[in-house]
Amino acid sequence: MLPTPPTNMFVDLNVPVPTLSKQQLSQAASKKGKGKQEHNVPPLAFTPAQVAAIETRIDTLVHLGYSVFAFNQTVERKVDPKTFVNTLDPLFGQLRKRDGVVYLKRLTIVLDEESEKGFGLAKGNNALFAPYDLLALAPTTAASFSLACLTHTQPTPLTTHIISLPLTLPRLPFNLKHTLVRTALKNGAVFEINYVGALGGEGDPALTIPSGSESGAGAKRNWWAAAREVARVTKGKGILVSGGVFNDPDLRAPRDVANLITMLGVAQDVAHDASTKVPQSLILRAQTRNTYRAVFSEPKVVIPQSATATAAQPPEVEMGDDAQPTSEMTNETGATAQSTTVGGTNGKKRVLETSPKQAEVGAEGARKKKKKNKGLKADG
Repeated sequence: MLPTPPTNMFVDLNVPVPTLSKQQLSQAASKKGKGKQEHNVPPLAFTPAQVAAIETRIDTLVHLGYSVFAFNQTVERKVDPKTFVNTLDPLFGQLRKRDGVVYLKRLTIVLDEESEKGFGLAKGNNALFAPYDLLALAPTTAASFSLACLTHTQPTPLTTHIISLPLTLPRLPFNLKHTLVRTALKNGAVFEINYVGALGGEGDPALTIPSGSESGAGAKRNWWAAAREVARVTKGKGILVSGGVFNDPDLRAPRDVANLITMLGVAQDVAHDASTKVPQSLILRAQTRNTYRAVFSEPKVVIPQSATATAAQPPEVEMGDDAQPTSEMTNETGATAQSTTVGGTNGKKRVLETSPKQAEVGAEGARKKKKKNKGLKADG
């Protein structure tokens, strides 16, 4: 189960890891393919220099005020079970543990035209995605965006709770339709905005399209236009602000990021929640991937007291023609209750008790009938 993040803590759910070379990935894939491996220990794929760079970035983030990190591994087009390698498991074994800091594992799949129909997010590959705490999709076409919002946000063991948008392109490759956005938000998904694009910094190269990507001032201008559109369509709901920063000088403190997001036209509290409450709620919802249809715990049947009281009362019995009054009972208030003997089907007689209120109504009716009969006799 995922560790529960502390309350009132700042979260960065997109800390990119260095891209491994093809030689490193091939070596890891070859070791993974062997049937016998010592204690199933994943191979150490990262070099000491790469680990030292990640340690420095973590120290910087902790100094800025973050306490929960999600290391992001990006996969392009398709997750192939034969060649896919989990690079975060060996990385976590090399990182130094820190008190009060939570490490999470995130997998982001980039969807393009070639990966719309078969990118590997299927039940047969559930074992590949189970080690990851968070799953994210980065759609780059209109069809993949619709697929991410409508299908892959449904509560399943492979639910993707994060939809990362390419905001540094000259224009978004798809329209943010209200129906798709509302459906994704209703299912518990969030739309991620990486603030590195607003600074013109270096982001994840796998999340951009080489043929249409820009850098520098052009990327900043594109980011602001696309981010404002996201804030307008979502009305500030379900916005997740992450870093996505590769270079340490581009890192920013959480409150600086909140002030940056307010320039998109959202309220100050919404901008603050985008890096605190929204990611914390997202981490809790991600735990439901291990349960049936996003149920947190086993359901319990609670029977209300009114139902139990109704069940405890004796059932009403219809009186037969041979019913005869047998006795009278008086309660504490002085009201008289009558009990009636009812003939049963087996020749046995049962006693049916009437309430004091019913006895009073019956007695009043008898008195009126007796007075009426006296009046008739007097007239006669």
